[in-house]
Amino acid sequence: MATGVTTYQCPACTGPLHFVGESGKLECDYCGTTYDVAEIEKIYREKEAASAAAQAAVDAAHDRESAAAEQMGVSWDAQETAGMKTYNCPSCGAEMICDASTAASSCPYCGNPAIVPGQFTGGLRPELVIPFKLDKQAAVDALKKYYQGKKFLPKAFREQNHIEEIQGVYVPFWLCDCQVDGTATYHASNSRTWQEGDYEITETDHYEVDRSGRIGFERIPVDASTKMPDAHMDAIEPYDYSALKPFSTAYLPGFLADRYDVNQQDSLPRIQKRAENSAAIELRNTVKGYGSVHAQSQSFQFHRGDMKYALMPVWMLSTKWNGQNFLFAMNGQTGKLIGDLPVDKGKYFAWFAGIAVPLMALILGFWFLL
Repeated sequence: MATGVTTYQCPACTGPLHFVGESGKLECDYCGTTYDVAEIEKIYREKEAASAAAQAAVDAAHDRESAAAEQMGVSWDAQETAGMKTYNCPSCGAEMICDASTAASSCPYCGNPAIVPGQFTGGLRPELVIPFKLDKQAAVDALKKYYQGKKFLPKAFREQNHIEEIQGVYVPFWLCDCQVDGTATYHASNSRTWQEGDYEITETDHYEVDRSGRIGFERIPVDASTKMPDAHMDAIEPYDYSALKPFSTAYLPGFLADRYDVNQQDSLPRIQKRAENSAAIELRNTVKGYGSVHAQSQSFQFHRGDMKYALMPVWMLSTKWNGQNFLFAMNGQTGKLIGDLPVDKGKYFAWFAGIAVPLMALILGFWFLL
């Protein structure tokens, strides 16, 4: 049997399993699915193997992180590490840090309830943080409002005890200063039309427009967690940087903080893409006074500047449904939110039948009257 957890969870819905003597099987308290004992033992052996592999990856990451912290000169002091602990998720590999008084019952990324507490080992210390502005009740209210009007949402998403599991997480970010040198050539034109007798005449003037410039950017954000979908974080931006504070562990009680697992170098392609896309827009916006404008060629050179490690506040809730994880995320500062929601096919077909059957009866009744 597995040794890393004290209870067995249902592979389908993560509910607790209990042994039924009559059938000799394990049964889920929530969804009623039954499993052979050997089947569950096999699943948990695989989980233990995955957990061991994940822990090995975490240990390797710690070694790299400690080396980076030493090189950058930004590390935790002994007083800070004494009051910290970690939670590791054997399912998705997430590693959360928090103060000693904060308890976590499930992974905010995948919803796995079997997260394992561990000892905090230091590493690279964040330089900046935006503290949570919106509390848990605001997040719960926003989630309930988000669910309103969604008739086909599975029941598991609306259950109050599940909604209350929403967690506040500080998500790691890299904030990058940079410059982009850009050149672009555009084809522009102006047209005018007039009437001469029976003829409509159109005259079009064509122009070649060249633009070049250096555009500076401050604190372009990219999340530094492989567990957080990039699209989710992009969707709940922007953050108000006027609220940035020097990092302090005083902002952590009651919240989890994800460790970064995407380093500076690996984050640069996303930063470069965002910077160059913005530079292209800025150059295009300088071409004015023409009826139509089309870019013919563009060239950009990216120059990286300073990068800082920051934590951004996010309220998160992961819901498992039919073997998939659906993640809700809300900006803990502004309230901007995004969520993946499935459709309960049972509810959909029941609704469809409720409309289709009376409609068919009406059509048949009308047909018989003819």
